[in-house]
Amino acid sequence: MNSDIVVRALSALAHESRLAIFRLLVVAGPDGMAAGEIAQQLELSPSKLSFHLKDLSHAELVKSRQEGRFVIYTANFDAMTGLIGFLTENCCAGAPCAASSLPNCCGDE
Repeated sequence: MNSDIVVRALSALAHESRLAIFRLLVVAGPDGMAAGEIAQQLELSPSKLSFHLKDLSHAELVKSRQEGRFVIYTANFDAMTGLIGFLTENCCAGAPCAASSLPNCCGDE
């Protein structure tokens, strides 16, 4: 993962609403969530939600797909895993530590 993408991702997550959106989408899993449902659960106006989703998309942290007349958003789990890996790749100077025993996301082996 290159440092430009890491900086964009961390910058996007450094806002309370964007962090809440991303965490909600992580909980929703690969099925994702419709934009209207995200807005309702987080009590965000459609324009604010759109603004924040644009930043998260630009940082490659969320993906969207069209399902009928709905736009479904999902967390980009590959980007999330890459970001965590980038942040912990030199953890404990290569010695075994707590970070290396973290479970994989979504049951990945």
